Amino acid sequence: MTTHAATDREPAVFEIAHEADLIRVRKVLRAEAQTAGLNLVDATKLITAGSELARNILNYATGGRGRVSVERVHQQGRQGVRATFADGGPGIDDIEAALADGFSSSGSMGLGLPGSRRLVDDMTLTSAPGSGTTVVIVKWQR
Repeated sequence: MTTHAATDREPAVFEIAHEADLIRVRKVLRAEAQTAGLNLVDATKLITAGSELARNILNYATGGRGRVSVERVHQQGRQGVRATFADGGPGIDDIEAALADGFSSSGSMGLGLPGSRRLVDDMTLTSAPGSGTTVVIVKWQR
């Protein structure tokens, strides 16, 4: 589902290239979740999903590099947080399969993408072989 929402200010944008960047992703998501008024459970879900998507960049993107953009959004009187994870990696051949529980291209449990989707309110994944992957997640205030 695509979310069209207004933003409050310029997004925080930074590279993901090292394990330490996962900590930064979690910190930025936590700060934006608190500012947007997400409760502890929803903030934790957002942080968990974002951490998984950032780890996917390290594990699967070409050179283990990508970027994330995090911003607070508002729509129809509610606030939320939108995070966009993008890489220039090999892309995903079969998006539908990648979003199914148990699918893995690397021998893992195959719960990362479908689990992330369950944790957030909106998730959009675009990818094609050879053109990288972009995942946008949104968690709304309750």
